[in-house]
Amino acid sequence: MKNLIICPEKPSSVLEKMISSANNNNYFDLICESFDEIDYRNKRIIFAVELGISGISINLMKILKFLEERGKSSMMNSIGGVLIHSSSELYTRSVGRDIIFRCNQMGCSFPGRPIVEATNSLRNFANFKKYFDMNLEEACLKNSEDLIKRLLNHNRNNKTNPKILAIHSSNANTSNTYMLWRLVRKHLSKCDLKEIYLGEENINDCRGCLFAVCNYFGEQTSCFYRDIVVEQVYPGILEADYIIFICPNYNDSLMANLTATVNRLTALYRTNSFYNKTLYSIVVSGNTGSDIISKQLISSLNINKTFRLPPYFSLMETANYPKDILKVPKINEKAKEFADNILK
Repeated sequence: MKNLIICPEKPSSVLEKMISSANNNNYFDLICESFDEIDYRNKRIIFAVELGISGISINLMKILKFLEERGKSSMMNSIGGVLIHSSSELYTRSVGRDIIFRCNQMGCSFPGRPIVEATNSLRNFANFKKYFDMNLEEACLKNSEDLIKRLLNHNRNNKTNPKILAIHSSNANTSNTYMLWRLVRKHLSKCDLKEIYLGEENINDCRGCLFAVCNYFGEQTSCFYRDIVVEQVYPGILEADYIIFICPNYNDSLMANLTATVNRLTALYRTNSFYNKTLYSIVVSGNTGSDIISKQLISSLNINKTFRLPPYFSLMETANYPKDILKVPKINEKAKEFADNILK
């Protein structure tokens, strides 16, 4: 078995249709039991998840716990995706990105837009209904079918000399996050590496232009606001193979300039494909919550903006006072391992 659809709970009629539409050519084996007898490495795997009114799948949690107990390589070289249905309007994104995050920490990669979410009303497919002349259910099933195609066609985009763009907004002299990036960077010296510093810029957040207006600016590789995002970030992302976001944890959210930059990528995304762009991140928290920041990046850039997610995409550490990161046990080894992961 090389292609698997893992269905932890009894699917609703909606999820059954999503599975059937996705697997209409029977490329995948449907697994509904005996989950602990499967080798989850070197596979293409879709989690087909049914959420009750509480937004919880007990069997899904058991599967992930079982895999995590197998170790951090328990999904090595696998490529993943998620079909998910909720009996309410909530929980699909939070549960979906948790699946992606946890599987990624076990060696699983994900293509851009690796999840199809179906809320109870299916109103989250309203844009597809509007622009592609199909009803909500047709849009849901078409997205499910497209996900299979992305999984089957996904490649790991390995580069012998990748062009890397690092984006940060940190004080280089005091930031633990930037110090960790420096430890990683010294192992990437043979790469074509560029950094963009956003810390002293007044970056406007997305103003929510109408689709036609945003698309108009996107066709010019521009935006309503002309600032460092347009002048440096846009061309930097278009040129780069790998993009590394360097993210200190501020109140369990991305810092303001990074958030605004991510939001402003919408205009560029209108007219450019990011499926061949690979996302990495370095996250340092003074207390806890590095996983929250990593999941924000998964939501905004992997799920929404279609950046691919390589195995172990995020290096996460805890350091409070300035230079504490340098005291973390085996931090140099961890930095080198992360750099090696990028290079391989």
